[in-house]
Amino acid sequence: MTYEVWAPDAGRVDVVIDDERHALESGAGGWWRGGPTATPGTDYAFSVNGGPPLPDPRSRHQPAGVHGPSRVADLSDAPQAGIEVDLATAVIEEIHVGTFSREGTFDGAITHLDHLVELGVTAVELMPVHAFPGVHGWGYDGVDLWAVHDPYGGPAGMRRFVHAAHERGLAVIVDVVHNHLGPDGNYLAAFGPYFTDRFATPWGDAVNLDGPDSDEVREFFVASAEAWFVDHGVDGLRLDAVHALLDTSAVHLLEELATRTAALGDRLGRRLTLIAESDLNDPRIIRGVADGGYGLDAQWADDLHHGLHVALTGERTGYYEDYTGLADVAAALTQGYVYDGRYSAHRRRRHGRPLGGLPGSRLVGCLQNHDQVGNRAKGERLVHLAGERRAAVGAVLLLTSPFVPMLFQGEEWGASTPFPYFTDHQDPGLAEAVRTGRRQEWAAFGWDPDDIPDPQDPATPRSAVLVWDERDREPHRALLDLHRDLIDLRRSAGLHAGPLDEVVATADESAGTIVVERGGTVVVANLGDEAVGLDARGATDVLLATDRVELVAGRVEVVPESAAVLRR
Repeated sequence: MTYEVWAPDAGRVDVVIDDERHALESGAGGWWRGGPTATPGTDYAFSVNGGPPLPDPRSRHQPAGVHGPSRVADLSDAPQAGIEVDLATAVIEEIHVGTFSREGTFDGAITHLDHLVELGVTAVELMPVHAFPGVHGWGYDGVDLWAVHDPYGGPAGMRRFVHAAHERGLAVIVDVVHNHLGPDGNYLAAFGPYFTDRFATPWGDAVNLDGPDSDEVREFFVASAEAWFVDHGVDGLRLDAVHALLDTSAVHLLEELATRTAALGDRLGRRLTLIAESDLNDPRIIRGVADGGYGLDAQWADDLHHGLHVALTGERTGYYEDYTGLADVAAALTQGYVYDGRYSAHRRRRHGRPLGGLPGSRLVGCLQNHDQVGNRAKGERLVHLAGERRAAVGAVLLLTSPFVPMLFQGEEWGASTPFPYFTDHQDPGLAEAVRTGRRQEWAAFGWDPDDIPDPQDPATPRSAVLVWDERDREPHRALLDLHRDLIDLRRSAGLHAGPLDEVVATADESAGTIVVERGGTVVVANLGDEAVGLDARGATDVLLATDRVELVAGRVEVVPESAAVLRR
């Protein structure tokens, strides 16, 4: 194996090993190749036009951080047989490797995989684990998209984690970021036209997906996605904020990625999964390529989350101003998108289009995720905002929904720990800019800047580390038991993700009630202040309840802040 790098405008490229420079040979398409044989464990860097040594854009390992040399990784033990993600029956849990265990590593996370299996989770979704600045962070400011973050355990630790998950029957999904790179340690522009000033994103320079010399840029991102499947044996990718992928090409990057992923799956002999985050409410993202879509398997369903959040907490600020609560939950459960072309007051324009008959198995629903918790001022969880009783009602509505349910680490037991935003930028100017910007942002909402956790303070990520022992104490134990029972009931009662046209949902905003009919089950919930009697819709038995329920003469009595699942 030789060293190679794409640098189309360079006059000279050297590979630097042990301070010695070895000239590479220029080849077709702007590629440079050559140098000594690349053997695992060798540290190296590239120099463009005699400049300083820089990390390899396609580095698999950055043991000295994003500014240090790259290391040739030994990928010979990559997992070969994966676990296919069956979206119809899947239950996903999103985790952050750095706070999921006390160790903050892949090996530490392995020690808690049995908990996920016992809970009934079928797939674990990792927040970004590609290399990012410092030790602590969310990973969305990553700069080495092919490399595994070394403080988590590097590529070897990643593969140990995937092996351990597969041994337990758990699929592994990895969150990847293609819409931008972070500013700290981002050296791509020194090699080629990876970015464009024709567009902008909220987080950094836009990627050059459709301008001059963009073919190799697109290949860089598609091949980096393929590398997660091949190098580490993961089973799916979650694609961050695809609405920020600015691409006017006839074949959108997402379609190209979906087509290539399907072909790779055929070669590997297993089905690979792509899940998008998008706020466009555009079904083309998950419609098949043959039907004019991009061909991704599923997308996050923001409308369901937003409706549930408003119903459970009463918050109506920011984008929540578009939602009233249970009426939106009912709309999401029956049509997927609440905003399917209707006017959005928050956006001050029409938004979205109808889902067009696609099933709920194409939509990932949640009560909480890293964004909705961590992008709050102090990283408060739903249980901190609404209390255990209302959180339990939310769990019932989510885990009996026709969507693919996703939990956020610790949600299942009402974890006491927050999940605030945190970073570990090594550049003092950038660190201060992040710290100041965070405080100014929340001061505009009336918060005292001194009450906002400092993203750069090591105590901030430490505050987010899960306290696993609390699962055995009340009220955490009761909430954990409820989640186990709900996931078990979801399977035994056939409440899989499926067609939305088979769901009937009726909400009464003034009374705070919702009734959801799915096949042989009826779900009733009361978020009001008084007990209510509801039509049982033919139900004769109580399968599960969060509090006392009376079922008499075709009616069901539901106490405040409670929910129940009934059998017809």
